[in-house]
Amino acid sequence: MGTLFVSDLDGTLLTKDEVVSAYSVERLNKLLDAGILFTYATARSAISAKRATAGLRLRAPAILYNGGLVYDFNTHETLSSVLFAEEEKGYIRAVLHEYGILPVVFGATKTRERLVWLEGRETEGIRRYLHRRAGDDRLGPVRSEEALTDGYVFYFKCIGPYDLLARAWNDLKLDTRFVCIFHPETYAEDFWMEIYPRAATKANGVRFLRGWSSSERAVCFGDTSNDSDMFDVCEEKYAVMNADAWLKEKATGVIGYCEEDGVVKFLEEYCARRGMLS
Repeated sequence: MGTLFVSDLDGTLLTKDEVVSAYSVERLNKLLDAGILFTYATARSAISAKRATAGLRLRAPAILYNGGLVYDFNTHETLSSVLFAEEEKGYIRAVLHEYGILPVVFGATKTRERLVWLEGRETEGIRRYLHRRAGDDRLGPVRSEEALTDGYVFYFKCIGPYDLLARAWNDLKLDTRFVCIFHPETYAEDFWMEIYPRAATKANGVRFLRGWSSSERAVCFGDTSNDSDMFDVCEEKYAVMNADAWLKEKATGVIGYCEEDGVVKFLEEYCARRGMLS
C-alpha cells in the first residue's frame, strides 16, 4: 500500500527540448531509489517516451497513447490495451476524409507495432512530427487511405491549422465511442487532434496501475486537456505553472514550471514532508 505518483510528460516533466533535464533525472532517481512509486502517463509511444525519459530508473509500468496501452519496460510486456472496433476505424477515417485531414495512425499487426501515414500527402506538421522520429522502425508510409487502418488500431493523431481540425473535432467530440482531444502543439504553432477509444484514458491507466501496485492513493501532475480525466481520479493533482488556466482551477495546487524542474522539486519537498523517503 502507499502512494502512486503519475506525471504527464510533454509540458510537465519534459523541457522544451523534449527530454527530462539532467537535474531531474539525477534527483528523481534518488527518489526512486529511496522507494517512491513514480511513473508517467503520456500520449507518446513506448519508443518516443523511452527516448524522452532516458536515464530514469522507473520500476512501475508506463501509461502510453493517453491510456491506449499500459506497458512494462522492465518485462517488455503490454499489460493493458484498448483498440478501435472495425466500424469505429472506418467511421473516423470517413470523417477525416470529409474535411481533407490525413492522420498519422498508430496500431499493430500480429507481429509488430506500426505508425503509418499516407505517402506523398504529408502536411508540414506531419513531416515535422516524422522527422523527430527518424529511425523509428515502426514508421511506414502506405499508399491508400484504406490501408491506414489495417490491423489493430488504437490511436489517431492529426496535426494542422486550427480551422481545419476544429471542424472535424466538432463532429467527433460528441461521439460517445471516442475521446477526441484538441489542443495547441507544445513545440510548434500547429494544433493537434488526438482520437482514441472511450476506454483509453489516462484515468483508466491510473486505475489499472493502482490495482497493479495496490496503491491506496494517487498523486498526478499535468498541464493540458489530455490530463484532465487523470485529475478526476487522483486524490491530489498538481498543475505546472505553464499549464492551461482551467486545469489549474481543477488542481489541488500549482507547482513550478516544466522548464524549471517543477515536478521533481515538488516531489522532493512533498515526500520529505510526509516522511516517505527511506
